Amino acid sequence: MQRNEFLKILGTGTLLACAGCLDSCSSKGTDPLPVNVDFILDLTLPENAALTNVGGSVSKNGVIVVKFSASEFVALSQACTHQGTAINYQSSQQNFLCPNHLSKFDKNGGVINGPASSALHKYNTELTSTNLRVFS
Repeated sequence: MQRNEFLKILGTGTLLACAGCLDSCSSKGTDPLPVNVDFILDLTLPENAALTNVGGSVSKNGVIVVKFSASEFVALSQACTHQGTAINYQSSQQNFLCPNHLSKFDKNGGVINGPASSALHKYNTELTSTNLRVFS
């Protein structure tokens, strides 16, 4: 392979890689706001065990659920309102963080700092024995 062929291939590969990075940063998320939400989390199951501890969180069906106290659960849409990236709960700071552009949200889904400018959608929760219902 000649030097100019190598540089051409290398340049094309680099250009494609950069285009992919730019596209992921500028495009909206593909996950729409979950509607008609109504599901039960059985807190005795291993996949929901995090919700037995204050500060624990579980994500399901585009919704993130957090246990804030012995009797308080909060369920919010998981897609950041800026570009749709899945948010994470930060137990130590009791807020939600978008890892993409660092938008922060409070425990009710309100924007603490942007670039997100609108709140996360909040869902209802109801605990009955060891079953946590999350619903619209």
